[in-house]
Amino acid sequence: MYYKFSGFTQKLAGAWASDAYSPQGLRPVVSTEAPPIIFATPTKLSSGPTAYDYAGKNTVPELQKFFQKSDGVPIHLKRGLPDQMLYRTTMALTVGGTIYCLIALYMASQPRNK
Repeated sequence: MYYKFSGFTQKLAGAWASDAYSPQGLRPVVSTEAPPIIFATPTKLSSGPTAYDYAGKNTVPELQKFFQKSDGVPIHLKRGLPDQMLYRTTMALTVGGTIYCLIALYMASQPRNK
């Protein structure tokens, strides 16, 4: 037996084979013509430089030399005072957060007195 989804009752209903194999929303394509070309004009290739122009010079080689110098300073502290301030602030927040979590766990583990 063949079944077909009924849009009226929202259930499966019995159907003939021809109805079951061509559902209501799907019809065979009548026209096999290609759609019209939207961009029919050819594109013009630019004859300019292939590299990207941007408002700055490439500083990557200088930064590579700066960061690869072996002067005994860790890589995350190479730029001096701003890096030291960020590092110390991060470490202070980490230690403070750890202490806060331990205090919260201790308080949560103690029963309340009524």
